[in-house]
Amino acid sequence: MAHETFYHLFDTSLGPVGMAWTGEGLARLQLPEADRPRTYRRLKARRSTTWVRTWIRASPSSMVLQAIREIKRHIGGEPPDYASVPLDLTDVSLFDRKIYEAAREIPWGRTTSYGELAELAGYPGEARETGQALGRNPIAIIIPCHRILAKGKRIGGFSAHGGRLTKERLLALEGVDLEGDAPLLPGLLPRAW
Repeated sequence: MAHETFYHLFDTSLGPVGMAWTGEGLARLQLPEADRPRTYRRLKARRSTTWVRTWIRASPSSMVLQAIREIKRHIGGEPPDYASVPLDLTDVSLFDRKIYEAAREIPWGRTTSYGELAELAGYPGEARETGQALGRNPIAIIIPCHRILAKGKRIGGFSAHGGRLTKERLLALEGVDLEGDAPLLPGLLPRAW
């Protein structure tokens, strides 16, 4: 199914974030790359060739403005409310969709393992496949793949610019202590963004 797809880049304290959306909802979110042109290229490269035929730069709709506000809250270290942001996952497999739905249940400041998430989604024993699905996540942080860790609370992978370091910093913004999974005291949060 082809969509008319709109996109917009906006600045955050971490750098430029890219978003793409359809009439159904938010379809892509690109965390910051080194600069705006790289963020745009990565946003556009992540689209499915069957998913989009028309790619249009646009001013944000009210739904997109709400998503931008919540993303800025998130990046600012405040719990966001993404529940009101509709997502367009029409080009996502059923397995991936179930994994993403389960990931969205993991609350701010908490983590789980790939295996536990697989079980929560109804796919026990599918930890590796769950990690692969999260690597394809088209809407990172709104679908909080950064909250999913490898067995033994190891950081695991992360496909955004900066990889594991970006994942660690996103978790630190949420107050996650990777040693004990307990929120850090506010004064201990890193300020090096």
